[in-house]
Amino acid sequence: MKIFPAIDIKDGKCVRLVKGDFKNKTEYEMSPVEQASKYKDHGFKNLHIVDLDGALTGETVNLGAIHNIVSKFDLKVEIGGGIRKLDSIQKYVDAGVEKVILGSAAIKDKKFLKEACKKFPNKIALGLDAKDGYLSVSGWKENTNQLSLDYLNEVNDYGVSRLIYTDINKDGMKQSPNFEDTSKIAAKSNCPVIISGGVSSIDDIKKAKGLKNIEGIIVGKAIYDGDIKLEELVKEDA
Repeated sequence: MKIFPAIDIKDGKCVRLVKGDFKNKTEYEMSPVEQASKYKDHGFKNLHIVDLDGALTGETVNLGAIHNIVSKFDLKVEIGGGIRKLDSIQKYVDAGVEKVILGSAAIKDKKFLKEACKKFPNKIALGLDAKDGYLSVSGWKENTNQLSLDYLNEVNDYGVSRLIYTDINKDGMKQSPNFEDTSKIAAKSNCPVIISGGVSSIDDIKKAKGLKNIEGIIVGKAIYDGDIKLEELVKEDA
């Protein structure tokens, strides 16, 4: 089970949102590079980064910070947030990230996802963000009428190398992930799945380990708020 501590970047700072709401955010003292250094010092190997500025603009706003993190700490980084062009994927791949997460752009344009998987084999992760089973896009501001499982059926053979499933209702709430829906996605997915949204305790990590086709779990707010100690969490990282 890979543990992915999360760093969300906005205006050069680490922030956490509740249910993806930019008005409901907490800013933290540490810079993204300092936070990454802390994770590395504790022995973590993987990192989940979201460029919230990128999500809003569609540009690789924090590319410099991400390049800095990858080159300094030798962490396996997955990066998401407003990646809508092959050129942006190229920039992140050149910066040394392990996976580039495509979300809204892939859901709105399946051809883009297919092309990205072909051009960047083993580099593309698909981010499915769902509310009550239906996909949301554009920073979770726009709900679609498409069920996550139906969409996954359509793109399952495109060559995505990782799938990140987030339950928006759980995100930032620290009320445990939606294990039931995540398990349904994992049972259907041709690639391994990462659990995202709502992790509240080490018990959630232990429960995730018992599920099939789950590669890892993302932990964000529970770390920042001190609910999960990094010393405890890293013991579960394998």
